[in-house]
Amino acid sequence: MSERFSTSSLLLLLCLLLFSTISPAAVKELDYIVAIVNDDVIAKSELDNKTREMLAQMSQKRNNLPPMKIIQEQILERMIAKRLQLQAANRLGLSVDDATVTKAIANIAETNNITLLQLRETLEADGIRFPLFREQLREDILINRLKQKEVINRIVITEQDIKNFLAREMGSSRQRTAVRLLHILIATPEGASPQDVQAAKKRAMEIHQELLEGGDFSELAIRHSDGRQALEGGDLGWVETSRIPSLFTSVVDEMEADTISTPIRNASGFHIVKLAEVKGGQKMIINQTHARHILINTNEIVSDDEARQRLETLRTRIINGDGFETLARSHSDDKASAIKGGDLGWTSPGDLVPQFEEQMNAMAIDQISQPFKTQFGWHIVQPLERRQHDSTEEVLKNKARQEIQKQKSEEAIELWLRRLRDEAYVEVLLEELSPP
Repeated sequence: MSERFSTSSLLLLLCLLLFSTISPAAVKELDYIVAIVNDDVIAKSELDNKTREMLAQMSQKRNNLPPMKIIQEQILERMIAKRLQLQAANRLGLSVDDATVTKAIANIAETNNITLLQLRETLEADGIRFPLFREQLREDILINRLKQKEVINRIVITEQDIKNFLAREMGSSRQRTAVRLLHILIATPEGASPQDVQAAKKRAMEIHQELLEGGDFSELAIRHSDGRQALEGGDLGWVETSRIPSLFTSVVDEMEADTISTPIRNASGFHIVKLAEVKGGQKMIINQTHARHILINTNEIVSDDEARQRLETLRTRIINGDGFETLARSHSDDKASAIKGGDLGWTSPGDLVPQFEEQMNAMAIDQISQPFKTQFGWHIVQPLERRQHDSTEEVLKNKARQEIQKQKSEEAIELWLRRLRDEAYVEVLLEELSPP
């Protein structure tokens, strides 16, 4: 501890010496330190900027904002958590190159159907400088890579996990597809003493009682919750039933809409959950197509014109009586389907690339398309059958492993972040934070 204290003291001394060598105007701009995070610091100006951003977001959603002190404390904790993660990434030698950031920005623009210039103008109009936006995006990507490396890649999913998941989802009498949850966490430190646990439980029970007496869940979450969504009023948003954290699953399954759970304990602390809304579960009926195709790849030897002409010739031969299966086996470059006579089996929306699906869906049964191009080469396709298929159980099975991964990841990341915080040297230097 003395070693850490000396480090923080030295850091403060260096900052004071720096302030003494610059002009008063520069000191005012640099502001002062509000938190020490290991060998790094968070300045009041940084906190003010984040606070203004959060206030702008919160004012659009809420009329009654909590006291500024509570908002700033929550924001400072978020900043500390982010700083700790960036430090961990740096220790591991992780980085994000400029090309990755540029590609991510392009994807954001494309998702919003705007150009890069329009994205930049929109950000500037909202008071967000583009270079700052770019660096924040770089940090977000870096933190995601860190979580992937340190947490997500280490998660193990057993066959029993999948069986339990399917049994729970397919056996639910309520047949809910999604729920909207609100959440309050009263945290306990790692290796909490019995006194720590008892104190946290007492706080959770007091908050629970206040909720039962009509207290506003969102207001209490902002004031008291240690959860990551505290500043959003504890709102976890709509969550598919398959993604409900396992800690809450059995509790939420027994709850009705607009009801509140009693405090639930796990390694992170005591949780209170409100089931705000539910969505019922209708069957997932999809249109499927059974089709077959012939693919000709293009390369340095086979040009687009040659591939198209070869397919036109094959199409003519099929129309004149040659077997589609025979020609597919001998000519198709899609080896997986070629051995089955070009048969693709039953396909669902999204299984095939959009250009292929568009052509296939435009054809009548048994009709053979004209040659068309996709990213894989040139094709002709023939739809054989169409049907409406109840894919509820099938979709659930296909998503089981993916959803268990997400569920376990969220829980593991929460514990990892708490451990990162508990193992760090963090000192908040100001008990009273003035408004930005």
